[in-house]
Amino acid sequence: MTILWDPDPSAADKYRYAVGQDVVAMSSGPQVARAIEDNAAHTLVVVGPDVDLDAACELADAQRLDHPHVGVVLLRHRLEVAVLANALRSGIREVVQADDSPALAEAVRRSRALTAQLHGHQAGGTSREAKVVTVFSAKGGVGKTTLATNVAAYLAGMHSRTLLIDLDLMFGDVAISLQLLPSSSIRDLVAMSGHLDREGLASVVTTHEASGLHVLAAPDDPAEAERIPAALVAEILRVARAEYDYVVVDTPPSFTEHVLTAFDSSDLTLLIATLDIPAIKNLKVAINTLDTLGTAPEARCIVLNRSDAKVGLTADDVESALGASIAVSIPNSVSVPAATNRGVAIILSEPRSTVSLAMRHLADTEIRIRFGEQLRNGIKRNFGLLRSKR
Repeated sequence: MTILWDPDPSAADKYRYAVGQDVVAMSSGPQVARAIEDNAAHTLVVVGPDVDLDAACELADAQRLDHPHVGVVLLRHRLEVAVLANALRSGIREVVQADDSPALAEAVRRSRALTAQLHGHQAGGTSREAKVVTVFSAKGGVGKTTLATNVAAYLAGMHSRTLLIDLDLMFGDVAISLQLLPSSSIRDLVAMSGHLDREGLASVVTTHEASGLHVLAAPDDPAEAERIPAALVAEILRVARAEYDYVVVDTPPSFTEHVLTAFDSSDLTLLIATLDIPAIKNLKVAINTLDTLGTAPEARCIVLNRSDAKVGLTADDVESALGASIAVSIPNSVSVPAATNRGVAIILSEPRSTVSLAMRHLADTEIRIRFGEQLRNGIKRNFGLLRSKR
């Protein structure tokens, strides 16, 4: 839980996007210190730009000794060398310009990651491994990449350390969908195959500044795809599990060896359907293939995209054909291709749109709660329950 120390009563609303929903506003240093002492759930303090620097440093210095897992992030109207020096000497983890929301979100994420590592060491080195979510459809053009990029951006925006892997090695569109210009790709990891480590993986990811999402891009040249061994995918996922909270894998519309390797390592597979016969037929084949591979039905989630399209088929028809229930339906919207053309994630740029709300519901219900996250309302879901209906 995050404490926002700021005398401005509107500060919580101002910084909520960057610090998250679980934030408690406080107006004085002693109040903050008492809250940390009384409640071990407080692991981060964001200090507003108008709080006296000496008071902020005094709090950080005290917490460094008494509660080293508590991170302090300092906001300032201007970044000055003297302020940075004093802050770092006192144990403040980061100093961020107050009007730079993406930088604040990233500082919050880094502080929480450090706190998680400290907790892991205190617990004997055990820490939560990332959950791997693979997004798949056996037919192209169903919105698979759009769903993968938006869900991953949302998870990252909720301060979960998230990696999005573009496993469509020939024609991957993840980078262009997020308006990224990566200088490296998965192709650069081939030389590290067999000895890939966290530093090697970190050296090739690209950060999506708006959300803090890390992206491992597909190669620019389709010819590079055949030079990437499937064993490397397994190695990437193994290393990523130890470094992230979630790993989202976008895939091509075919059962390549790389995709099968991802399925083997996945904790959840999102299967995308649309209201057209070829997509439904191919998805049925995909489900049968997953059955043959031995993947558990409860580790799959069927998502109906463009669910309100008037094309002569209904969601009931899809469920009847597949012999399985639809977990989440996402409506059609012209805003989605418009956002893709602008290179932005609609779930961040238009968070209240019906499409964004549906994708957020998918991410919250079928991913975050499924894997044990406690959401703001405190409700947790047992695995496989509370699936949404149309």
